[in-house]
Amino acid sequence: MRQATVTRNTGETRITLTLALDGSGKTEIRTGCGFLDHMLTLFARHGHFGLSLACQGDTHVDDHHTVEDCGIALGQAFAQALGGGRGIARYGSCLLPMDEALVRVALDVSGRGHLAYGLKPRAQKVGTFDTELVKEFFGGLCRSMGLTLHVTQLAGENAHHILEAAFKGLGRALRAATAIDPERQDEIPSTKGVLL
Repeated sequence: MRQATVTRNTGETRITLTLALDGSGKTEIRTGCGFLDHMLTLFARHGHFGLSLACQGDTHVDDHHTVEDCGIALGQAFAQALGGGRGIARYGSCLLPMDEALVRVALDVSGRGHLAYGLKPRAQKVGTFDTELVKEFFGGLCRSMGLTLHVTQLAGENAHHILEAAFKGLGRALRAATAIDPERQDEIPSTKGVLL
């Protein structure tokens, strides 16, 4: 089983996360931030990942530490579950429409963390959630997983739709990238012989 459990305790958050790459899309997510719970549920469902995440964060300050640290913990879990990346497809992409919104996600499980962020929601908040925190989540994920991620908004007006398209697209692109290539099950997908 390609799975991992991560515990991350800081002065700002306490997180326990279990990820199954070859799961069923079943989730149990309680971050203390309702919008993040919703986005991670969509992410896991569309990625067909099993995801259990519990976070106690300093949300009395704001949601920043909770959102960023959940991204870091999720990236750590992906890195552990993938091991050295032997046999994976490595690359994934998705062009995902959500009503009037259209978002493109392209990624490389390269071992090199890089985020090219091109979402431009007009609203600063969705409910009580600060939309700028999505960039913090993706940044934490990329750094701790070693993921190169390009996420670009091609169309959209409604902030909820734009961000939902990004999380769904991320799930689908990661599903493709982390899938085992049946023709190269024993190979590292790099001419270097390592992903770093």
